Amino acid sequence: MDTILAPLLWLVSWIMIGWHWLFAELIGIDHDGVNWALSIIGLVVVIRILLIPLFVRQIRSQRKMQLLQPQLRELQKKYKGDRERLQQEMMKLYKETGTNPFASCLPILLQAPFLFSLFRVLDGIAKDHPRGAFQDHQELFESAGRAKIFGAELAESFLTTDVLNTRIMAAIMVIGMVASQYITQLQIMRKNMPKESLEGPFAQQQKILLYVLPLVFLFSGVYFPLGTVLYWLTSNIWTMGQQLYVIRRMPAPGSEAEKVAQRRKAEKARRKGLTVAEPEEPEVQPGQQNGSTGEIRRQQPKRTSRAERKKKR
Repeated sequence: MDTILAPLLWLVSWIMIGWHWLFAELIGIDHDGVNWALSIIGLVVVIRILLIPLFVRQIRSQRKMQLLQPQLRELQKKYKGDRERLQQEMMKLYKETGTNPFASCLPILLQAPFLFSLFRVLDGIAKDHPRGAFQDHQELFESAGRAKIFGAELAESFLTTDVLNTRIMAAIMVIGMVASQYITQLQIMRKNMPKESLEGPFAQQQKILLYVLPLVFLFSGVYFPLGTVLYWLTSNIWTMGQQLYVIRRMPAPGSEAEKVAQRRKAEKARRKGLTVAEPEEPEVQPGQQNGSTGEIRRQQPKRTSRAERKKKR
């Protein structure tokens, strides 16, 4: 397995070593636990920045899926009882509209190799078996082995340690990881999905993400080294921030978030309107009000020739 993952093991370990050098040498933090914990957070930042184009694609795909919901419901009614034909017609519709129903899972799937590579690197640290770039940096390898935060060892997991602090920290962080995963998916469904999108296959996919993924991480989190849990918790917080930005700035059409955004814009416009000076009323002659619309017309002066003006004088 390590042979297959060798490039990622080197990449992950090099990124961690690079961040460690930044915090230890340039910033001057003299604490193994803090430096390596920040290095793992830095690893998240690098990977999530690289995944931003994929995140944009994910948002676009979700928008397309929401717009397709009426057509998908029509297909369900038309081919009710014929599941095979329904699937064929749905795939045909996805192909014609350029929609990928699984695009929302892509960021998670692409992060999985990095997560597992970090798991292998930290597992090697715990077992005194350097992997990746740590093979050429024995001093840094020993430093990572000593790394602790609040007395909890970053390379140990809930099940592999006898240290109480490590188990307590692991339990807290696993719960935080699961909760952040659930809240992120819930805020998408409650705030950024129109009501008609809460039914049909797309809604089922979202519900699977809502309930199944947190359960998967709850039961698997106790096997992860603390550093791996820190990685996924940080990644979830990043995702939550991205979603909050999207919900506020680019709400889905017909969603509750769009209604809130419209009210916010209206309130902002109203406040601006209070500070704008009222326009002066034009002077009018009696009887110059438009009877049909009530609009007040300004009387234009009658044009006269130069000879008439001289005669008046």
